[in-house]
Amino acid sequence: MRRFGREFPRGTVLFREGDPGGDMYVVNRGKVSISARVGAVEKVLSTLGQGEFLGEMSILNGAPRSATATCVEDCLLLVVDARTFETMVRASSEIAVRMIKKMAGRLAEADRQIENLLLRDARARVVHFVSGEASRHPDALLAFSPEELASRLDVDVKQAADVLRTLERSGLLVGSEGAWTVPDPDRLRHFLDLLQLDSRPGTHQ
Repeated sequence: MRRFGREFPRGTVLFREGDPGGDMYVVNRGKVSISARVGAVEKVLSTLGQGEFLGEMSILNGAPRSATATCVEDCLLLVVDARTFETMVRASSEIAVRMIKKMAGRLAEADRQIENLLLRDARARVVHFVSGEASRHPDALLAFSPEELASRLDVDVKQAADVLRTLERSGLLVGSEGAWTVPDPDRLRHFLDLLQLDSRPGTHQ
C-alpha cells in the first residue's frame, strides 16, 4: 500500500475510452464506475468495489482503453504499472488464476447484458436485471437506483422507477434504494416469464 497506494477524490476520471493504457488499478476503498459510449449516450456497464480490479486488458493486449473509468466515491486504489503487473503474475500462480476467473465472470456478465438488451419490453429488462442480481447474490443487499438501471438497461428513469414500485407493491422486492432484497426469487422469475410472454409479437391479437 505504501508503494502503490494512491487516493483519488470522487469524480476523478482514471482513464477514458480510447486512451492508451499503461496502468491497472485495484480498488482498496471506494467505488469506480465503468462506462462506454453507445452512439451519443454514455452507458454505465458496471460499478466496481473493494477487491475488484480494472484496466488490466490494455496491459495484456496493448490496445487502447475500451471504456472510461470514473471514481464515484473517494477512492484508495493500488496503481500497478505494466512491468510490475507482469512480475506479479509470473511470481504468483494464485494471482493469475484469480484474474482468469474474474475475466471469465466478466465475459458471463457481458453475455447477460446482451441478453437483457435483446428484450423488447423495458419492464422485462428491469425485472430481468433484478432477478439476475438476486440469483448471483442471494444473501446480499442489492444496491441499484432508477438512474443506474436507466443507464445500464437503455430505459428511461421513469420506466425504471415505475417497475421498482410495481415490484414493491407486489411484494417481489423489499427495501429501498441501495438496500433491496428479493424475498422469493422463484416468484420473481415467474413474473419475468409472464412479462416476456406478454411482450411477444401477436400476444394481444
